Amino acid sequence: MHGDGERPLSEATFLTVAEVASVMRVSKITIYRLVSSGHLPAIRVGRSFRVPEQVVYQFLRG
Repeated sequence: MHGDGERPLSEATFLTVAEVASVMRVSKITIYRLVSSGHLPAIRVGRSFRVPEQVVYQFLRG
């Protein structure tokens, strides 16, 4: 287990923009805006984005 409270990368779960929008009950456009503004960290995979699941829940709590 890591001392910084983060899970190892091998255990990380990533969500698509559509999945994040469903969890947050907003449109995909809203998620793209949050990602492009830097409010919701994401990684780019080809032409799409993936958002770490843990980040989504931290965002909703904060």
